[in-house]
Amino acid sequence: MKKSTFTTKQLVLTALMAALVFVFTYIHIDIPTPLSNTMLHLGNVMGILAGLLFGPISGGLAAGLGSAIYDMLDPRYLPTCWLTFLMKFAMGWVAGKLAEKNTDQVIWKNVFAGSCGSLTYVGLYVLKTFIQNRVIYGYEMEAVMATVVTKGITSLVNGIIAVVVATILNRAIRPSLKKAGILD
Repeated sequence: MKKSTFTTKQLVLTALMAALVFVFTYIHIDIPTPLSNTMLHLGNVMGILAGLLFGPISGGLAAGLGSAIYDMLDPRYLPTCWLTFLMKFAMGWVAGKLAEKNTDQVIWKNVFAGSCGSLTYVGLYVLKTFIQNRVIYGYEMEAVMATVVTKGITSLVNGIIAVVVATILNRAIRPSLKKAGILD
């Protein structure tokens, strides 16, 4: 059995991508919903890109850590930062897992990988929103559904932007990263 190790290079690249996820989440537009807020941001671009470039573990960790750190610094999101970590980790992991099979870098395969990662996150986020607002807080179904729809649409827009931009960035920077010896 092959023992896998996390190299110093992978650690540094994961930390760099996590920092980019944080920064691109920090720059956002708040969108109010009936029960809370959601936001339009580009943090998911970096999370998907990390998965496309560096695989499922680095992609998942970068997306999860960068987003969770953002949540830890905002009192509104602090209580659920651990959920954010898990959901964003799943996004980066799915994108990275599907992209690692795309050794010939066919664009539609990267779009598919990124789309699956984004849809994983959107599904988990909508489910969390529903459970939190209906089951835990006991809000009325109409308010819960209005919030779920608003957050779902915003997350889908974030996801579409993330897939398009991450695919373009992957295509643009991958040759330079290979040439520099950063990618195998």
